[in-house]
Amino acid sequence: MPVSHANWTKPGATLSHKNACKEFGIEESEIIEAIRQGKLQYKENYAHGNPYFRLLRDEVENFVKEIHGEETMKMKKIEYEIKKTKTEINSYKRKIVALERHMQNLTQRKNEIENEKC
Repeated sequence: MPVSHANWTKPGATLSHKNACKEFGIEESEIIEAIRQGKLQYKENYAHGNPYFRLLRDEVENFVKEIHGEETMKMKKIEYEIKKTKTEINSYKRKIVALERHMQNLTQRKNEIENEKC
């Protein structure tokens, strides 16, 4: 399965085996077995001393289509995007609440200073 070295360096062309499990709804054991069978290329990387496999996204997508079918893969990708979007929305909501609280504190301090002048 010869693949150009450029595929490993393109942004978004690779993902960790952990993210592949989350994004495509597959088991880690399925990925390990596919690596052993030569269906998936990998590079071993480390993050904070912990090993993980870096995989080519296109190969993972083709593998998931082969194992679970294209419709399942599409559904898993959509479900993953929905979950990711909800997380981002909730993050923004928390930031808005924190900013509103900060604004309220600043307004209160401003009013206190203005009251001291009188």
